[in-house]
Amino acid sequence: MRITEDMAVARNRGLTARESTPGLSVQAVRFLGVGVIAAICDFGLLALIMTAGLPHVSAKALSWCVGTIVAYLLNRRWTFGAAPSKRRFAAVASLYAITFVLQVGIFSVLYPLLVPALGTTASQVLAFVIAQGVATVTNFCVQRWVIFAPAPLPVSVR
Repeated sequence: MRITEDMAVARNRGLTARESTPGLSVQAVRFLGVGVIAAICDFGLLALIMTAGLPHVSAKALSWCVGTIVAYLLNRRWTFGAAPSKRRFAAVASLYAITFVLQVGIFSVLYPLLVPALGTTASQVLAFVIAQGVATVTNFCVQRWVIFAPAPLPVSVR
């Protein structure tokens, strides 16, 4: 039987991989907290870099990368309790890029549809909240059940 990195980490703690993984509600709260921290890092770096004179597109690209790295590191360790992995990091970065496109797409479709009924500001807020909500739920579900899924319990054969 091949032992995964997560199983080895859990075994060193005296637990099975499944026992060392926090439950769904704990993971969801931690994921949201990490999202806030990553967003603060992203926005703070964006503002700092733009103040230093870097163009907004370059500044946003760099700040998004830093925010993604912060989110990966905190979620990997604190939210999902997983061992380090280059494969997981690449999967999280790819997922964030996909949900970025999803978020921009949803906002771009909803905003002009809402403006006639709600006006500019309310449409911006509602379209942003819906797009962000879909992206956040998608990120959490894919990370929890695919990227950071706990190793299955070994099957005993008698």
